[in-house]
Amino acid sequence: QLQLAESGGSLVQPGGSLVLSCVASSDVYAIGWFRQAPGKEREGISCIRDNGQRLYYLDSVRGRFTISRDKNTAYLHMNNLKPEDTATYYCAASRFVCSGDVDVPDHWGQGTQVTVSS
Repeated sequence: QLQLAESGGSLVQPGGSLVLSCVASSDVYAIGWFRQAPGKEREGISCIRDNGQRLYYLDSVRGRFTISRDKNTAYLHMNNLKPEDTATYYCAASRFVCSGDVDVPDHWGQGTQVTVSS
């Protein structure tokens, strides 16, 4: 069945940039990015549909994070990273809708760690 694989997480300095990648093994309607910091709830960041429509959910990353997609590969471009961006980042696929709700996706990747620290 569908598999998702995230990559690109790393240790970066505040103000730095990263690009995360998510490769889906087959066609998907929507791919979203989520993150979860230690001791906090998983939260939706952004989602992109197969037609390129983008939705953004997380105010704290507005203007700094951008989602993009090349068919079944989604990217999260992360700029001006802050220590509070430290989290495990997940991509997730949904069959019917884009949503920042963690209960909506049908499939999840295993996550990639982003640590922002000097």
